[in-house]
Amino acid sequence: MNHNIKKNWYMYLTGTLLLIQAAVFLVFRGDSYFQIHDNLDLFMGHYEMLKKWNLWFAHGVDAPILHGVSRDLFGSEFNLYNMFYILLPSYCAYLAGYAAKIAIGIFSFNLLAKDIYKERYNNYKPLVIVIATAYGLIPVFPTYGIAFTSVPLIIFFLRKLYYAGNLRERMPWYLAVFCYPFVSYFSYHGFFILCYMVVAVIILWVKDKKFPVSTSVSIVVLSLGYVLFEYRLFGAMLGSDTVTIRTTMDHGDLTFGQAMKTAFAEFVNASFHSEDSHTYIVLGVVLVALVLINARYIRDGKAKRILTDPINLVMLWIIFNVLIFGLYQFAPFRHLFEMLVPPLIGFEFARTAYFNTFLWYAELLLVCVRMYGLGKKNLRYLANVIAVLAVLVVMFVPQVYNDFYYTCYNQAYKVIKHKETSTVNYNEFYSAELFEDIKDEIGYNGEWAASYGFHPAILNYNGIASVDGYLGMYAQEYKDKWQKVIEPAFPGSPSLADYYMGWGARVNLISADDENTYAPLRVMDPEDKRLIANMDELKSLECKYIFSRFGISNASDIGLELIGKYNNESSPYTIFVYELQ
Repeated sequence: MNHNIKKNWYMYLTGTLLLIQAAVFLVFRGDSYFQIHDNLDLFMGHYEMLKKWNLWFAHGVDAPILHGVSRDLFGSEFNLYNMFYILLPSYCAYLAGYAAKIAIGIFSFNLLAKDIYKERYNNYKPLVIVIATAYGLIPVFPTYGIAFTSVPLIIFFLRKLYYAGNLRERMPWYLAVFCYPFVSYFSYHGFFILCYMVVAVIILWVKDKKFPVSTSVSIVVLSLGYVLFEYRLFGAMLGSDTVTIRTTMDHGDLTFGQAMKTAFAEFVNASFHSEDSHTYIVLGVVLVALVLINARYIRDGKAKRILTDPINLVMLWIIFNVLIFGLYQFAPFRHLFEMLVPPLIGFEFARTAYFNTFLWYAELLLVCVRMYGLGKKNLRYLANVIAVLAVLVVMFVPQVYNDFYYTCYNQAYKVIKHKETSTVNYNEFYSAELFEDIKDEIGYNGEWAASYGFHPAILNYNGIASVDGYLGMYAQEYKDKWQKVIEPAFPGSPSLADYYMGWGARVNLISADDENTYAPLRVMDPEDKRLIANMDELKSLECKYIFSRFGISNASDIGLELIGKYNNESSPYTIFVYELQ
């Protein structure tokens, strides 16, 4: 038994970590603490809205958000993650997506490593399994987590195509490439994968001294796959003349020096949607290895090998990606790109940095494999320790989307402190039971409404049509219309005014004194409880109800009638429902 544990330690380790994650979410389920910002306040509300209004497969209809926008502005039904929400209850779908992200990450990373190392794979298997698990567990943007962790899969398919001997051998891999968008997303990864493939064609053409036909054809095949699987997105982007908020968004106007500082910061610590925990272990190990490897090449008179070493090449790719990330916020560079490719005005090509999520862990594997290859027992042991530390950091260090960590933390806090934390869990955030009671009480029948003091996604999730909402692409005309609604509050809320004018994806009523009144807190008690808004403009949007988390102090002055005040034991909220007179 002891010999078996020692031999297969990496399987016991990774299996235990995965079981711990599964146990936590299976125990707490809807009482888990999932990231709210840019997560529960966004796509989860949209997906439940599509289900409640039977819109997942609908065409030529509007969704009940932002006073009616095209259903096509939301996710395609032909996507693995979205299918979970079509088939399962919402929180089950979220957990299924979370599990699929991990499973696909581990599988695809391991599959690619096995294809690269071939007969040497078993020598490196402990490293591959542990680092693949770290990669699968990375706490990236949940809705597109599968798109993040499936990146090794498309590389594997393309390698198989490149090395295939004839058309018959290539056909299954062309089919795999065509179907890859089922687990990917064009705006986050697909566009850039296609760009990288074009670069690969040029490199292979020069390297092999012949045109790489299979790789070139795969560009067309993958493009067709994205168009088919995300036909709604392409229809909205290319089939409409509507001017959207993407054209007026403020994407940053940094100086060149500031852009380079931003790129360096991204290199050291990946930002928000792609926080991959590489800062703590991976970064230091890789940088030390780069210095030692390249110093040895120079010492041994083999400096030319610096240009072909895989570890250096991957690092150059990482650096390129963060440079684009920084330069995207340097207006002259961004405007040049948009001038050359006008259809991509407003497109965030800074998302090249998202690929570093995979590249950092690929780099870690390359370094640790190099340590194994030196044949020294101590270095092999050290490589194992590094890999173990990397996976432990990913799992237990708090990062933006580390739902496992925050669920454990908040549940432990309640047990130890005997009181609730300031934030709310999944069930509490949406408070479905409370809103069902409210709809029954007021006889709700699809009328337009707005939220005040909480995220509009809560209305979307609970089947209430909203004139507000959170959406990254909608008509500029509606943004201008909503500006008239909230403009009276601008003098007292300058930062919220700038936030809306510079971005505009979050469409909501703003506070009278620059306070964030839609923060997802257990207690919402702002100092200034007035609502400052142009009520005539709000009425012109056919808004009948305002749902508020606190009593609006000037309600009678602005023509609001309190219908009722609602709460129950299932929710931390008290909701005040007002009707516009």
